[in-house]
Amino acid sequence: MDGRFGGLQRILITGGAGKVAALLRTRLARPGRSLRLVDVRPTAPAEGEEVVVASVDDLDAMTLACKDVDAVVHLGGLAKEDTVENVLRVNAYGTFCVLEAARLAGVRRVVLASSNHAVGFEDVAGRTDVPADIPGRPDTMYGWSKVAAEAAGRLYADRFGMDVLCLRIGLWVGVPPGPRALAMWLSPDDGARLVEACLSTPDPGYRIVWGISRNTRRWCSLAEGEAIGYFPRDDAERFLPQLVATHGEPDFEGDPTLRRVGGPWCEIPLGRV
Repeated sequence: MDGRFGGLQRILITGGAGKVAALLRTRLARPGRSLRLVDVRPTAPAEGEEVVVASVDDLDAMTLACKDVDAVVHLGGLAKEDTVENVLRVNAYGTFCVLEAARLAGVRRVVLASSNHAVGFEDVAGRTDVPADIPGRPDTMYGWSKVAAEAAGRLYADRFGMDVLCLRIGLWVGVPPGPRALAMWLSPDDGARLVEACLSTPDPGYRIVWGISRNTRRWCSLAEGEAIGYFPRDDAERFLPQLVATHGEPDFEGDPTLRRVGGPWCEIPLGRV
């Protein structure tokens, strides 16, 4: 890292008390770097962290939280399907509030956590290089909210010249939970590498990047990530014996949950809490 994002800095992380933030916080820690954690739930701060209890859909609170911040990593919001009212308020309007608060506070770089569910209905059978910026094909109201968030990021990049990087995250967890993760896993270490690349790449403008590791069975392109300096190292294939023992040999051609990016989310009822 170099330039503005490589020296002393304060990074705001929304959803700072969440599971993904827990994987990210220790890996982003650096001497001289401060992490400002925003969440509706309080969390115990580690050294170099500060906590702000606020909701992402409170524009005034978010504007105050963005004061003296160098960059925002927006992880906050609903992480699963919900009613359309909740999804629109927290994920869509919440993302607007984060972007507008960053603009008002003079923050030029925002990393948005989008999702594979923004393109969940994309057929991936036999494919190995699905571009990161394919048009939205959401599989749920949740996925729709992520398409809206990406579009809001595009607006703020075009109209206000902000750097906005949208991460279409696969499965950002410590251990792959099932066969679909053989393609879509994002390891904790690679997740941190991806965020660091987003913070450090010079003048990215607007980007959409897949948030996945270097998985042998991946469907999705790594080229867009490599273009900003993201070179993942981990591979879900090392978990294959455990996954086969639990779930059986995966059928990436015949199993409908392994033929579309969103997997089983393509079948769940819309707006289910």
